[in-house]
Formats: sequence, C-alpha cells, structure tokens
Amino acid sequence: MKIAQVTPLYEAVPPRLYGGTERVVAHLTDALVDLGHEVTLFASADAETRARLIPVRDQAIRLDPEPLKSDLAAHMTMLAEVLERADDFDVIHFHTDMLHLPFFRDLADKTVTTLHGRLDLKDLPEVYDRWSEFGLVSISDDQRRPLPAANWKATVHHGMPGDLYRFSPGSEGYLAFLGRISPEKRPDRAIEIATRLGKPLKIAAKVDAADKTYWKTVIKPMIDGNPLVEFIGEIGDDRKSAFLGGAEALLFPVDWPEPFGLVMIEAMACGTPVVAFRCGSTPEIIEDGATGFLVDAMDQAVAAAGQAHRLDREAIRARFDLRFSATAMARSYLDVYSDILARRPFAAHMLDGAPARPLREDRSFAIRA
Repeated sequence: MKIAQVTPLYEAVPPRLYGGTERVVAHLTDALVDLGHEVTLFASADAETRARLIPVRDQAIRLDPEPLKSDLAAHMTMLAEVLERADDFDVIHFHTDMLHLPFFRDLADKTVTTLHGRLDLKDLPEVYDRWSEFGLVSISDDQRRPLPAANWKATVHHGMPGDLYRFSPGSEGYLAFLGRISPEKRPDRAIEIATRLGKPLKIAAKVDAADKTYWKTVIKPMIDGNPLVEFIGEIGDDRKSAFLGGAEALLFPVDWPEPFGLVMIEAMACGTPVVAFRCGSTPEIIEDGATGFLVDAMDQAVAAAGQAHRLDREAIRARFDLRFSATAMARSYLDVYSDILARRPFAAHMLDGAPARPLREDRSFAIRA
C-alpha cells in the first residue's frame, strides 16, 4: 500500500525527550516500512524515519528557539502539502486530532484518524457529529466513552519496537515515576506510596509551563523535605532502559481518564511491573497480578508496590512482546487500512448514486506481511 502518516509538529519524530503521539507515529511508520509498504511521513525536517520524509517545517515546534511562532500556521501548511499530494496515496492516516476535518471532507473515504487525547471535552461531540464521515480509531476502548456515537472503526493499542528498551532481569530496589508533573498524573501519590513503604523513589518528569505552580506549591516541597525522593528531570529514550529497568515497579497513580499511558508498556518492555490506579485505559493495559497490579485506593497501592518484586519479570517482557510490539500495532492498522480500500470503490455510489471512482491501476490491495 501507499500510506501517508501525518503527525503533529510539536515534537520531533520520534521525540527527543517527552512526547507520546509523535513517538507512536515514528514506531508505526517504521514498522509499516518493515512490513513492505510504501510509507510517506509528513513531519518536521528533524524526523528520523525509514519512510520517505516530506519536511513541512525546519524543526519541531518545541525545539525551535524562536520566541514568536504559530503552531496553527505550521499545521495549516502541512495540511495543504498533504492535500496537494493526496492522489499519491491509498490511505492517509491523520494523527492531528480534528484539525484536518474541514479540509479533507471530499477525501474522507481514504482517510483514517487516530485520536490520541482525552475526549471528555465540551464541543467535541458536535465536531465528530458534523464530520461523521471520517473513520476514527481509538487507542483504548475506554477512550471512546465520551463519544459513543462517533464513527469508530477500531481500537488499536500502542506498540513499540522490541529492541528499543533493554530487558532487565533484576531491579535496583527503587520505585519509579516517569512522565509529566501535573495534577492528573498524581506524582503526589507516588511520593506518598514510596514514603509509606520506606523505599527510594526516582522521578523522571517534565514540568510544563502550565504546571509550574503545581510543581512549586505542591510537589517540590514534598521532594525537598524527603530524603527518599530523587527528582531527575526529563529524560529521553536513551536513558529509559536504565531508569525503568532498574526500578522495582513503575508507579502509575493517575487520576484522569488516561487514553493509553505509553509509559506502562515502556516499563513492561524492561520487565518492570506497573502499579496503576484503575482509571481510564489501565485495565486494558495491565493484567492484574501478571504484569502489575490495578488498585483503587492508596492502601491498596502501597500494598501492591510492596509486592511487585514478586512478579516474574521475564513473563512481563513476554506479554509486552505478544501484545504491544510495533509490529502488532502495525498489523492492526493494516486491518483498518484494508477495510478502507475494500469499501472505497463503492463509497461514491452508496452516497450519491454516482458511478464509483476507479482506483489508479498501480495501487495494490494486497497486504504484505
């Protein structure tokens, strides 16, 4: 197939440090290339990919030192570039939330849109009702709950290359928190769990501008007065194997409808169990008692973190390989793409009675695995 992947421009592909969506797009793109497909990635020029790259900005927005810049203008330029080349592709896969919907309405039958964020926001139902012809993919079943009537085509869990993170057969005895310092991620819970257990806690996290007050008034005072807690700051993929692999458990004490939580499978790739609050997607990702523990309250979280070292780290890694590899993710998306190709010759006839538009003769319907 000839497939276009259209990514947000906020982070590099893959991100240098924190960043989920662009990381998933990078893994998916390379996996599709490895499976024999002709993939084009629309991204900033600093992307690292095995696909054909169409650079639409000189660098990722977050990495750009220019103080005055427009993320909307950058994305509009990218969408215009995709639209001009739309006939070159069998499938156009968008990861840009809703931004492209008004511009690609006439081409909706050759697109798929993965929604990567939370969907319990005012105004979203009206958007996905107005542009209901666009097929959507969720990254967890739970993510769909605020929009049950949307045009869902599939749920595809995230995946990553099996060799990206090293398996660690044993831990160094500390607990880990990895991600972002924000109220919904609940690093305060992680600190309390470690403190009650008397175990060291290492926090590797970014602090966004919007969360600086929370950091200064809530989290930093909890760290400054606690000899068990070490704040490392933001880390990239090159340091995650050592950080996650050395942990006795990853603490994932979220307090919001987490659509997926990529860090959970990053930990599993290292063989590290996850202690997660039962919230959002966590019951779909964590197999309770096998790859970690699901908890509903702080007392349960403390008990689970104290027992996590008993879980089989090799078995955890094996479950990652089976469920969350980049190849598994890519194969699931290929099922979605093939459904689009199977339906498209009939779409125009079904909608308006007009003759179906013929596909270009050089397009292949075969999915090479």
